[in-house]
Amino acid sequence: MADKYNVLFLGASYGSLLGAKAALAGHSAHLICLPQEAELINAEGAIVRLPVRGLDEPVELNTKEMPGTVTAGAPSDADPSDYDLVVLAMQEPQYRVDAVKELLGRVGASGRPCMSIMNMPPLSYLKRIPAVDGDAIRGCYADASVWDNVAPESITLCSPDPQAFRPPEEKVNVLQVGLPTNFKAARFESGADTAILRTIEADILAIRHDVGGSEVELPVKLRVHDSVFVPLAKWSMLLAGNYRCVREDGMIPIREAVHSDLDVSNGVYDWVQDLCVELGADRDNLVPFEKYANAALSLGKPSSAARALAAGAPYIERVDKLVQALAASRNMQSDSVDTTVRLVDGWLERNRSAAERVA
Repeated sequence: MADKYNVLFLGASYGSLLGAKAALAGHSAHLICLPQEAELINAEGAIVRLPVRGLDEPVELNTKEMPGTVTAGAPSDADPSDYDLVVLAMQEPQYRVDAVKELLGRVGASGRPCMSIMNMPPLSYLKRIPAVDGDAIRGCYADASVWDNVAPESITLCSPDPQAFRPPEEKVNVLQVGLPTNFKAARFESGADTAILRTIEADILAIRHDVGGSEVELPVKLRVHDSVFVPLAKWSMLLAGNYRCVREDGMIPIREAVHSDLDVSNGVYDWVQDLCVELGADRDNLVPFEKYANAALSLGKPSSAARALAAGAPYIERVDKLVQALAASRNMQSDSVDTTVRLVDGWLERNRSAAERVA
């Protein structure tokens, strides 16, 4: 019988998406999340709605009805050494919260292989890239010290390309997938650790789900790649679309950010790809702009980063700032990216000032 793994997920949004796919393939997942989320997931399951090509309505998956188990709990209750793999599925600023920071410290001490599905690559992962000076980019993180105890050889990165959101009218255990693309992971340095990912990849690929008496293939796979640069393909998408949703006086949908001026979007996209190549990426491992622009047509909401800023968040993931800093280290500069960083800085400064006034 093939190996079945016990996986710890820090975060229950993207965590419940990949966790549900793993459980459908017979593996077990434990989600670290807020008490209200944990209570609902343990009582009713995590609900994931997936659009499937050829079907008029999304397929609804409930983790209570899967071969593998999905449970949920608090950071303080998790022992990373009980798990075969740890998946980091929270947004980067959340790791600065004391309880989560302490758990991440235990993850590092356990030596368990750790896969991030954050947009913001963990500092430990970027240290696997020889052209990156880790010390020079520490200021791009909400708290860079959280990564000091996670060894580069124990961590990998998975690009969170699928777009998903919590419908505001639904319970917090419901996740709606808007863009059902794949998770693209880089291999670990260790062949044994990479074998865990390849087993889960193959098991998810083999899933067939019964819908009205017919066996259908479900979207959102895990794909494992040899190149450490493959997950960085998301940077071009974030800088051309997600962060350009942020405007001086409000937020616009990703579709509008990309398609209101395709020439500018294409220029930003290509510039970020040039940076990835400068850092060592093979251009063939990156995603062409045309493919991204077509996918962006279906993204009718502002990005999660833009929505968080509009809601008053004092911290968000700063991939925009990270890309700017890495580019400066290679003597590269983009006026459009500089404008984006300035706009995001402005929103964060106003949000933090407002939070201080309330406090």
